[in-house]
Amino acid sequence: MGLYVLSDPHLSLGTDKPMDVFGRRWEGYTDKLREGWLHTVGAEDSVVLPGDISWAMTLEEALPDLRFLDSLPGTKYIGRGNHDYFWNTAAKMNRFFAENGLSTLRLFYNNAVYAEGMILCGTRGWFTEEKNAPKDADYRKIVAREAGRLEISIAQARYLAELHPGAETLAFFHFPPVFRDYVCTELVDVLKKYGIRRAYYGHIHSVYDEPPETEYDGITFSIVSADYLGFIPKAVVSGEKPSENNE
Repeated sequence: MGLYVLSDPHLSLGTDKPMDVFGRRWEGYTDKLREGWLHTVGAEDSVVLPGDISWAMTLEEALPDLRFLDSLPGTKYIGRGNHDYFWNTAAKMNRFFAENGLSTLRLFYNNAVYAEGMILCGTRGWFTEEKNAPKDADYRKIVAREAGRLEISIAQARYLAELHPGAETLAFFHFPPVFRDYVCTELVDVLKKYGIRRAYYGHIHSVYDEPPETEYDGITFSIVSADYLGFIPKAVVSGEKPSENNE
């Protein structure tokens, strides 16, 4: 069984906001995602999707996108991005999943998960630098809140670590805690405090010359935006190659 990650699929099956307006790399991206997924992920694998799942404004509008993901192999742990306006309370979303037979989707938000021998934690994060955040947002307050949510997630991760001795804890974000010369010290300090050494993020697009990994203060940060990965989920723990029956 393998563990994979891919952020920012930006699905638009129930809305009219295709991403191909952002360049040729996004042309036919839903088909690219399906093909890349089927050739990479097996039924027994797990995939983390840390945000910007759908352009939908409501859960009902997001249903075609969620059904698309549910139809793909593996268990999917979905986090929240800045464009996930359909997001609602955990109770309402889990009820919606159950009512619509979305049996392979799991919420990955304000919690921690044990999957494929790894412990997964994280939070959404916030925009790189105050100047990039929405003008009406209290940047410092929101970053402090996200650091608190990361602490909550890690607290659950530490409980899981007691049940699974030796399992490495990985952190997943929508926004990058470290990107080029930007460092969100509030989030990095929490990662350092608990000895987390690998973190994954999305949100950033059109940076195809960006190195896949950045080392900062003993932590490896990996970019996993769908377009950067060529719409092929990135292996964290490699599983067996799916059989032809998955295609």
